[in-house]
Amino acid sequence: MSNDATTPQPVVSTGEAASANAGEISLLDVLLVLAARLKLMVALPLAVGVLTLGLSFTMTPTFTASTQLLSPQQPSSTAAALLGSIGGAAGALGGSLAGLKNPADQWVGLLKSRVVADAIVKRFKLQALYESEYEFQARNTLAANSRITVGKDGLIDIEVDDESPERAAQMTIAYVEELQRLTNTLAVTEASQRRLFFQRQLAEAKDGLIKAEVALKEGGISASVLKTSPEAAVTQLAQAQAALAAQEVKLSVMRGSMTENNPEFKQAALELASLREQLRRAEQDKPGQAQGDAAQYVTRYREFKYYETLFELFARQYELARADEAKDGALVQVVDPVLVPEYKSAPKRGRMAVLATVFTFMACAVYVLAGNGLRNYRQKPGGAAKLAALRQAFRLRRAA
Repeated sequence: MSNDATTPQPVVSTGEAASANAGEISLLDVLLVLAARLKLMVALPLAVGVLTLGLSFTMTPTFTASTQLLSPQQPSSTAAALLGSIGGAAGALGGSLAGLKNPADQWVGLLKSRVVADAIVKRFKLQALYESEYEFQARNTLAANSRITVGKDGLIDIEVDDESPERAAQMTIAYVEELQRLTNTLAVTEASQRRLFFQRQLAEAKDGLIKAEVALKEGGISASVLKTSPEAAVTQLAQAQAALAAQEVKLSVMRGSMTENNPEFKQAALELASLREQLRRAEQDKPGQAQGDAAQYVTRYREFKYYETLFELFARQYELARADEAKDGALVQVVDPVLVPEYKSAPKRGRMAVLATVFTFMACAVYVLAGNGLRNYRQKPGGAAKLAALRQAFRLRRAA
């Protein structure tokens, strides 16, 4: 006998084979089911596509105006080089801006702010145009019609959709103008923060200088005062006091943003100690004690020179900050000017028709395959009864 004759063969029952064949669904089976309803699979998607294309011609076209802005650059190191001993104090105020991962994100936030949106809503009367009952609804519609993003190249892209191409261009320009107006009122740059800081210090020094000058004039000039000539020593003493006060202001500001181990903080502390030593020497060299009118004159003259020197120091740094601010004033730089769009951006009729055709075809395929599956399930033993029980359960659920 051969080996083939003696080898036992696996026995497969007829029910198991039928069950295996019933569980397998090939691509050919699916195509056969769909081909049986070929008219539905072709006619209905084409009809929906043509209908969608026709309806798209009744839709109001939308135009998109766009512009590109140059994102703000980090503050240059030349400003720090121009500043003297006082300038470093205000430089610490702008540290938070320098720490931004992407400076353009801050400007995008300003463009999306409620202040800018409200200004545009009122400027173009969008509440009436969008038929909004409340202003916040018009603001939300404006946000939906506007796209403000930062590209990979670092440029800020502004796009505005509107039914009127002229109004879309004007609204895009309005974003740039409102951003420029907002930046003029906010200290968003290091130079602006330094300018505001020195402006306050300059105002205080000016008030003190005016009071000292008035007091010096009220003292008058008498014979005993004419014999006193404290200008050289008193001027040196007043300047030392003013420089010490300015350095203390600088150190106090730096203390709020730096640790004591920071090299800049250590250098400022050493400069403060040096100024204190200079002041101590100047006090030792001050003129001898005067009496009467001369003593009052020396005191008032020293006070006057102190505020005069302090005012000059702050005025110099204030002018430097203003110059830097003017240089940084053109932060909103337009790369691509706004043009009135010549062609609509929506609706995209061809894309709408194709998508409608594809989605209808998919829906028809699901419908045909689901219907074929239900028919096959009814033919199984007990399948019809289960489906009837399921329908009855849904009816009871709906009735309850």
